[in-house]
Amino acid sequence: MQARKLKDRLFTAFCIGSTLLALIPLGSMLYTIFVKGFSVISIDFLTKLPAPAGEPGGGFGNAIQGSFIVVGIASLIGIPLGIAAGMYLAEFPGSRVSRVVSFTADVLTGVPSIITGIFAYLVVVLKFGGFSALAGGVALATMMIPFIVRTTEEAMKLVPRELREASLALGAPRWRTTLEVVLSTARFGIITGVLLTIARIAGETAPLLFTAFSNRFWFDGVMQPVATLPVMIYTYAISPFEDWHAQAWGGALVLVAMILALNIGVKLAAGRRW
Repeated sequence: MQARKLKDRLFTAFCIGSTLLALIPLGSMLYTIFVKGFSVISIDFLTKLPAPAGEPGGGFGNAIQGSFIVVGIASLIGIPLGIAAGMYLAEFPGSRVSRVVSFTADVLTGVPSIITGIFAYLVVVLKFGGFSALAGGVALATMMIPFIVRTTEEAMKLVPRELREASLALGAPRWRTTLEVVLSTARFGIITGVLLTIARIAGETAPLLFTAFSNRFWFDGVMQPVATLPVMIYTYAISPFEDWHAQAWGGALVLVAMILALNIGVKLAAGRRW
């Protein structure tokens, strides 16, 4: 008995130690971003346009605006398509189309983001003759879809079969059962997956370099280049100006705060409380 208790305590201590060890890089990164970025955060930084190179001041207002717009476009494209495909996989798992969609989703999940950017460049940028917010949204939507497909499928598969059978037994057609019973029951899992996916794509840089590119002014239309936080952070971080480096840390702090807010939204959507 004593040996079993000793093994249990050793294993528990090992698990706790491993968890703390894994949290060290994360904690260090967050601490560094906060310390170096907090001093830059101000109303001007959040609302003003970037200053010309070599001049003090300026902000990331256009990049914050552009990130919301590009992610919004991606969500408008990717969320309906991803949920619809996930519903089909859950409700018709044995069909030939389902097998093709499932295989395609698995492949797209592992495609590097830069490949997605090149795809959107070929399909949208070259087609319409220029970088644009729409191209950036298409690139991010392409990344979103396979993740939303999988989370929607798994959430709907967790709905008890008895609910489907009860609805059908009461005379409801299958499409209504799927929309009003199955989808309604699985909505919290789907919302959680969607929010996590949005947080996943919000920090992507490579696809936007090929599509949305950048712009030092305010948003001027979906068919025009637009600034985004990840690209601005990258541009400022590799510049030779010290004040730009400081602003890059501030932009990183804003981006991390946005992702943290989305993750808090996931907690709330899942019905959990702090």
